[in-house]
Amino acid sequence: MSNFHYIVPKDFPSSVRLDQYIASISPDMNRSKLKSGAQELLVNGKKAKFSTKIKASDLIDIVWEDNIPDNIEPEQIPLRIIYENENVTIVNKPQGMVTHPAAGNWSGTLVNALLFHWGRSAVSQIKDAPENDIIKRRRTGIVHRLDKDTSGLIITAKNRETEEYLGRQFKDRLIQKEYICICTGRPPASSGDVKTQIVRDMKNRQRFKAVTGTEEGKFARTIYHCIACYGPYSIMRVRIKTGRTHQIRVHMRYLGCPILGDKIYGKPNELFPDATLMLHSRQMIIRLSESEKYRRFRAPVPLRFMKTVKKLREKYPREVMPKVKALCRK
Repeated sequence: MSNFHYIVPKDFPSSVRLDQYIASISPDMNRSKLKSGAQELLVNGKKAKFSTKIKASDLIDIVWEDNIPDNIEPEQIPLRIIYENENVTIVNKPQGMVTHPAAGNWSGTLVNALLFHWGRSAVSQIKDAPENDIIKRRRTGIVHRLDKDTSGLIITAKNRETEEYLGRQFKDRLIQKEYICICTGRPPASSGDVKTQIVRDMKNRQRFKAVTGTEEGKFARTIYHCIACYGPYSIMRVRIKTGRTHQIRVHMRYLGCPILGDKIYGKPNELFPDATLMLHSRQMIIRLSESEKYRRFRAPVPLRFMKTVKKLREKYPREVMPKVKALCRK
């Protein structure tokens, strides 16, 4: 990974596109390299596009990766198939698997595994095209995504028609997605409806944060229900009404109960020092085609959850939070 940090001179006379400007001042950063390898574009601390116009005194930050492979190769990686037909493959993604090729993860991804499973050939990367076309090429069949350390259900499409149909369902929020998570701390109520904006945390660009009273960022809504508590730990069932990056992790931290094993939003835990992220995509209700009714798909509870709950039961009595009116944060 490489970083580019630059301040546009105060006497810069005009406004030009970001990619054109970078190419004009840095011979090592031509427009093709930017489009193929850029992982993050920020102007004055805010997310930008290649078409963003640059003006005097702007602060530019770019993170990119060199040595991008020419092809996305099929790889014989075992998949836990929940359901499959001629149009879709629904997978129980293991923790640690990246959804699609990207910076630092050009192999071993779900896309690599699907290409082999579907009997397809390598997908050539394009490096000199509009940003959306480059990214779309790397996401063959991917309709939505899960974080690397989040396990569970993910639906993939075998053809363009199905991909577009499923994509519209996600866009129009017609799909019900339910997760389970083990958190440190207890929520303010037994259940609640969290509505906030989500913005990037400028103190740590790996993180996002939930804020209210502003239109900045993107709206996010999460509905939670506390299944049970064991001492200072909570087992939660969560449904998301929007699909923002790190949404559940950000909202659990916002409630004062970050997810156990979350290295970005949580803290080291004495009882579970080796815990990995306790977040699992458990259930999905979706229509696979216009001619079908809504169907429910479930992924088994992972072993890491069962081991953690067993240890909690040995140490603490099970408690159920009283059903009081939820103190919804808006």
